[in-house]
Amino acid sequence: MTNKKNITKIFFLFLIIHLIIWTLIPSFSNINLPLDTIEALAWGSNLDWGFSKHPPLSAFAVEFFFSFFGSNDWAYYLLSQIFIIVSFTYVWKLSNLIFKNPIFSFLSVLILEGIFFFNFTSPEFNVNISQIPFFALITYYLWKGINSQKISDWILFGIFSSLGFLSKYLFIYFLVSIFLFLIFIYKDHKKILFNYCLSLLVSLIILTPHLIWLFDNEFVTIFYGLNRSGVSDYEIYNHLKNPFIFFLKQLIVLLPFFLMFLVLLKNFRFHINFKSKKNLFLITITVLPIFLVLITSLITGAKIRTMWMTPFYLFFGTLFFKVFKNYVDLKNIKKFYLIFLTFFIISPSLYLAISLLDETKRTDYPGKEISRLVQNKWDDNFSNEIKIVVGDEWYAGNLSYHLPSRPIWINDLKNKAKDLKVDQGVIYTGNPKVLKKICPGVFGTIKPVGYCMIGKR
Repeated sequence: MTNKKNITKIFFLFLIIHLIIWTLIPSFSNINLPLDTIEALAWGSNLDWGFSKHPPLSAFAVEFFFSFFGSNDWAYYLLSQIFIIVSFTYVWKLSNLIFKNPIFSFLSVLILEGIFFFNFTSPEFNVNISQIPFFALITYYLWKGINSQKISDWILFGIFSSLGFLSKYLFIYFLVSIFLFLIFIYKDHKKILFNYCLSLLVSLIILTPHLIWLFDNEFVTIFYGLNRSGVSDYEIYNHLKNPFIFFLKQLIVLLPFFLMFLVLLKNFRFHINFKSKKNLFLITITVLPIFLVLITSLITGAKIRTMWMTPFYLFFGTLFFKVFKNYVDLKNIKKFYLIFLTFFIISPSLYLAISLLDETKRTDYPGKEISRLVQNKWDDNFSNEIKIVVGDEWYAGNLSYHLPSRPIWINDLKNKAKDLKVDQGVIYTGNPKVLKKICPGVFGTIKPVGYCMIGKR
């Protein structure tokens, strides 16, 4: 098992099995795509450099897949798993640079199966999943760039930093942590100043269209994030309650991880060598971002949602195996594999059971069937195609995804209604009582939603 070639083969076999399992199970058990994936597809139908809730990269990703695979649900579960295994691959690659023994690189990835962000919640492609590979990529190329000083590594660091930020603004916590680390090591690595500035320039060039969009749209995405965190709901006790709840939830999320790690320890003694650059680097990219989030919650009283932390634990395995490497007893590795296999089997089995038994989930919404009924009613009344759907990302977004004409999604036409042409074909979704009163075309209801159709006779 210590043979490097054998470990590499087993590692890639693990990646393939993970990808197949977590693509097939939701494809089989879910009737409809999850909410966040439908939301991203709605945005993707009408691409822009930003949206009211998030930056645009998750929408770019699903729309790219849609151009090849159309409305086949399995493709978006596959997309999500591609993002996961790319992340695992770069955890593996960085760990190989950190460790001399490849078994620790292998364990650093396997142990991530004990964190449900990387399995149970991974089928729902969203902005949290979208961040994960870019965090893995910037970490890998940053470490290479620091040690090799190759311009190409720093350029790639800049590219992937901007793509991570375009996934979700929370990515800024990683970038700030990295900046602090670079300040700390600057004395011994003075060449990094030019290289870092170059990577920053590359990032800014890529981010420019989104920054322009932000100014043009009055920073709507940032205000949405602040409102979601409850910062505007000022209560003094939130400054203690929310950080405490956040910290407690992180411990709960990590319990399986700790269980897997503890079976490998012998004569454990808590001691961290802070003089080691590798240790400091790994602490910076793992502990520091979480600490900064905790401080943010403490200062602002913000409520940090558990799913927001999806990418933050990607290198926890690498950190723990590096810091406590001397206390790891590989004689207990069979126990580790047994626990790993238990989680590896239980997690998809639990997902499958919940998906099949619980019929109240969003993924049980009959989006395809509703779209077929809407299309039939449209064909009975109009001669042109459906070009636009108006309404929220869920109900209107499902129509945009499932209808054959792939109409663009718009949340609210506002003052644009007068500019619409008859041959554009528009369907409004929303409150049936309101729509029925104001609909100038054909009205219908599929509970709980009303549909107002305006087209060319």
